[in-house]
Amino acid sequence: MPLIHINVTAQRLELRGDDGAVLFAAPCSTGAAGTGSEEGSGRTPLGRFCICSKHGENAPLHTVFRARIPVGTWPAAALGEDAILSRILCLHGLEPHNANTRARFIYIHGTADTARLGTPVSHGCIRLSPQDAATLFDLAPIGTQVIIRA
Repeated sequence: MPLIHINVTAQRLELRGDDGAVLFAAPCSTGAAGTGSEEGSGRTPLGRFCICSKHGENAPLHTVFRARIPVGTWPAAALGEDAILSRILCLHGLEPHNANTRARFIYIHGTADTARLGTPVSHGCIRLSPQDAATLFDLAPIGTQVIIRA
């Protein structure tokens, strides 16, 4: 099964195969407030995770989601540049310090704010371009391990 590596310092996501070869790579954006697992902090948690659910299969790339439900398309259905677009990969923390990740609604998802990918501007989630989110969605099955490091 593939493994997702997210490097917070480099603001880069890589999907690696069983042999460690990079199968897919993309710029990402993590939390503007830095890293951490505190509820309400807006920080990106560190450590080991797995993809516990996926939402948006076959949705148009500019589909806007609220509470993981499609509600329209960008920009008509969006409230600002923090809209969740395209696809959602929900993360479940596998360590005691990040066990609240799922309850914090920390996702890997598409964003309309593609101009700022590569800089930490999210509210804790890992943002990708809508196309990169759709590509990763197709390549990473539920259960895929995710490692987020500073």
